[in-house]
Amino acid sequence: MARKFFKRMLPHPKTFKSHPHLQFLGDWLHEPNLWHLNRKSLAGGMAVGLFSAFIPFPLQMLWAAILAIYFKVNIPLAVSLVWLTNPITIPPMFYLAYRLGAFMMGLSPKNIDLTLEMDQLMQIFANSWQPLLLGSFTMGLIFAVIGYYTVNILWKRHVKHLWDKRCAKRKLAKNQLNAGQYKEV
Repeated sequence: MARKFFKRMLPHPKTFKSHPHLQFLGDWLHEPNLWHLNRKSLAGGMAVGLFSAFIPFPLQMLWAAILAIYFKVNIPLAVSLVWLTNPITIPPMFYLAYRLGAFMMGLSPKNIDLTLEMDQLMQIFANSWQPLLLGSFTMGLIFAVIGYYTVNILWKRHVKHLWDKRCAKRKLAKNQLNAGQYKEV
């Protein structure tokens, strides 16, 4: 069931392999583990995707793809999870990352008046890039570890549930067979 869920939700491997902007990766995209839907590959893809989502650099999808190729984990999941950061979620995520980074560096967080003017945004970033990067990497690592273990735990639970269900079905069939044998005698 977990495999079916991910297979339905993730793009087909041919989509990635034939994408013109990914052709520079060449034969690396043909590594089978990048496309497998197993516990290890999906847990690693979850970790890479969540980590990449918190990195405040452009081209997050490309970073996620490169990290997925390097660690040989599920590339569609890793790239898809980067979309957790979008225009709605970026401000609170990066604000929390900045606050965490400032706390870790022992700095008092500055009050920031956000505007949409590029000059002011660049000035804000120039004054606060160190705590932002530290907080982003820290939050990325934390969420990557949480995501990795969550997929592992849920996958194992699901497999155990299927196994228990299968054993109960066999036991019921055996009991019905035994009950039928006693009636005939």
